[in-house]
Amino acid sequence: MKEQLSKLRMRDWTETRAHSSWQIFKIMAEFVQGFEVLSRIGPCISIFGSARTKPGHKYYELTVEIAQKLSQEGFGIITGGGPGIMEAGNKGAHLANGKSVGLNIDLPFEQESNKFIKKETSIDFDYFFVRKVMFTKYAQAFIMMPGGWGTLDEFFEVATLIQTQKFIQTPMVCVGSEYWGGLFDWMRKTMLEQEGNISPGDLEMIKIFDTADEVVSYISEFYTHNKLQPNF
Repeated sequence: MKEQLSKLRMRDWTETRAHSSWQIFKIMAEFVQGFEVLSRIGPCISIFGSARTKPGHKYYELTVEIAQKLSQEGFGIITGGGPGIMEAGNKGAHLANGKSVGLNIDLPFEQESNKFIKKETSIDFDYFFVRKVMFTKYAQAFIMMPGGWGTLDEFFEVATLIQTQKFIQTPMVCVGSEYWGGLFDWMRKTMLEQEGNISPGDLEMIKIFDTADEVVSYISEFYTHNKLQPNF
């Protein structure tokens, strides 16, 4: 019985290996499509945040304002393409007649494409890791609005890439001091002062703002003396 079970497991594993070999072509296709579309759009800002934030909520409306003003500065806006904060970012770009990009992914809950993205700037992904590359390669700044697990995942990944200099130093902004303050207090007191797991400069590379004007001014000022270019 044990030998038979082992053979069945090996057969399943062999079939999985065969599927994995062909899977690489799907992954390559997603990279190629993403690079081709985004490289034509030009400098963009990636905005992250909760899919659950409703229109009328202060952070939804603040995201609209930030995206609209950044679009007026000439930046395209990249979001995850879904509802909530993502929709707000695309709406702001739409209101300014700017470039509104949606990087959609198929999820069992929450995710559906919002109406403020044109067909030619909406890209669908099956793989989270490919989608993450697209968020980072052409973004000239990263704006973290309040969000859940996905936003925190993106927050720490972007912070790690900047801290390790895997791509060019790029503005990273958290919006909403009442939301992000507790996390930064913990990082400062526990990660930095108590355990020494990060350096003081690691926190200084991330700014916390509460208004659209602060965000736009910081990013605009950064690019008065830094070059606009892909991050890698």
